[in-house]
Amino acid sequence: MPKINVLPKQLAELIAAGEVVERPASVVKELLENSIDAGADNITVEIKNGGISYIRITDNGCGISREDIRNAFVSHATSKISTSEDLESILTLGFRGEALASVSAVARVEVMTKTAEDEIGTRYVIESGEEVSLDDAGCPCGTTIIVRDLFYKTPARMKFLKKDVTEANAVAGVVDRIALSHPEVSIRFFREGKQVLITSGNGDLLTCIREIFGKDFSSDLIYAEYSGQGIEVSGYVSKPSASRPNRNMQFFFLNNRLIKTGTGSAALSEGYKNSIMVGKFPSCVLNIKINPSLVDVNVHPAKTEVRFSDERLIFNAVFYACKNALAKGDTPKQVKREPFTDFYKAPEKAPEQLKITQKPAPVADIWQHIPQKTESVPVRDVPEVKINFVETKPVDVKPEPVRTVTASAPLDEPVKEEKTEDILLNRPSKTEIKQEVVSETKTVELSKTDFNDEEFHLVGEAFKTYIICEYKGKMVIIDKHAAHERIIYEKLKRDNSERTPQLLLLPVTVTLSKEEYSAVLENLSLLSEAGFDAEDFGNGCIIVRECPMEISADDVQDVICEIAGRFVEKKQDVMFEKLDWIFHSVACRSAIKAGNFTSHLEMERFAKQLLSMPDIRYCPHGRPVLIEMTQRELEKNFGRV
Repeated sequence: MPKINVLPKQLAELIAAGEVVERPASVVKELLENSIDAGADNITVEIKNGGISYIRITDNGCGISREDIRNAFVSHATSKISTSEDLESILTLGFRGEALASVSAVARVEVMTKTAEDEIGTRYVIESGEEVSLDDAGCPCGTTIIVRDLFYKTPARMKFLKKDVTEANAVAGVVDRIALSHPEVSIRFFREGKQVLITSGNGDLLTCIREIFGKDFSSDLIYAEYSGQGIEVSGYVSKPSASRPNRNMQFFFLNNRLIKTGTGSAALSEGYKNSIMVGKFPSCVLNIKINPSLVDVNVHPAKTEVRFSDERLIFNAVFYACKNALAKGDTPKQVKREPFTDFYKAPEKAPEQLKITQKPAPVADIWQHIPQKTESVPVRDVPEVKINFVETKPVDVKPEPVRTVTASAPLDEPVKEEKTEDILLNRPSKTEIKQEVVSETKTVELSKTDFNDEEFHLVGEAFKTYIICEYKGKMVIIDKHAAHERIIYEKLKRDNSERTPQLLLLPVTVTLSKEEYSAVLENLSLLSEAGFDAEDFGNGCIIVRECPMEISADDVQDVICEIAGRFVEKKQDVMFEKLDWIFHSVACRSAIKAGNFTSHLEMERFAKQLLSMPDIRYCPHGRPVLIEMTQRELEKNFGRV
């Protein structure tokens, strides 16, 4: 049997540090909590190289006396509790006495501190758990801690750290959360010598939220509060019209301590039930105040996981806080409906004074709105024609001679199909014809079959979601959103290298959590490949100037948020997999929505297009796009056979 050894102090501290100090953000969190527990109301955080090589935190708290400075770096030494009964009523952020010992075990630490009673300050240096020096120093009241060369003696831990920008954004996320939990504390944050955040410390939570996330985010919040059964909930929740595709902007605090709580998130979702769409989530900044004896925060050294004596009380408190907020009302955003006809660009009846002749063409593709590589050829003999499809009072107009425009191309030429319909019907004010340039080697992945018009009959639509038709002796029920989504998805994959993005009239700024922000910055080239022109706008914001043609400008923010959330969740996915689910998101947003009105002509064209493509039978999420039923199967259900 192996001999049992008592581990040396230094090795034991390294093991303990593994639970407390995972990355630079962990160090910043522990030191900020110490500063707040010391009564500081003004804190400065500075980092370099993502906090790996340099972290400096300065506060104006009570400071540490010369007699206590050595004890502060001993494991399980703390000024916050002294008896076992104190564990039942913890109100401070720290209490385990592990932070300073753990940090000093894996880095070089320098402390300069002074109390109000001391005439001169103290400078203390400790490296890898070993004291280097203890001297007098001139410094103001408060404490300054400098942490250098994190994990310099444990290279195995270094290899698990991310890029400097990723670690820096993780630190920024911690600073944001600490600032939100204590709006009465003014916090300044510097990255590489540049100030990126300053909070006023005036105690107003909404002001703090605005300073961190910006005016756009804060203006979409509603004040929420609840008090009862010994619990108080206060803070802000988002309007239903400002919901997001993930929960990354939900912040819960317990007695001003950041926590992770599935109970709070579940209560929030229940409170917004029937107020937001399925798959959407509200944002929130909520502080829960409860008797410390009813909660156990001594679950994990990170102190973000807690246990409640009665989870139902927490659920009810958050739920009713949301309901109270929503009862105040919310003016929904005016969303511009994208008509289904945009994919065909054709009126139901062409003006009688125009005669357009061209070679017979197959049924209009539903994805024709996605541009291919094009070149413009000016047309000099086609005048500008303005067509008004709205009934107006008759006016005397001198008739013009009827013109005939013919679009044709020899079969042996590569491609020279002049889209006269596009000129005369869709874009009457333009005098350019787009000629599609197709490579001779280009292949089409989706097979098409000859469509038999005589065997097709459109019946109608059910619930504004399902198109019902007859085709080849079968009744076909089509989920218009799922089918359209799959068609767009396949088109995006096929034409990835030739995509032409659209320039947004007004660039869209997107506010992200720091984790999302970091993930997006690491994948900007991938977004560019998918058709987005996005760049860093600073302080957790991304600005988007171009987007794929399939996306409405109103949907850009939601699409970027959804993609950012997936970047955070799927960090290990290879590039082509990430690009694939970006196409999923774009296709889902671009497809016609269930519940939207669809005209008879639109339904007919869409059904014909889908039925001519036998390869499309499932949406990108794996759901069927259509159901077929023979006449015999239908009669069997009615007991006729």
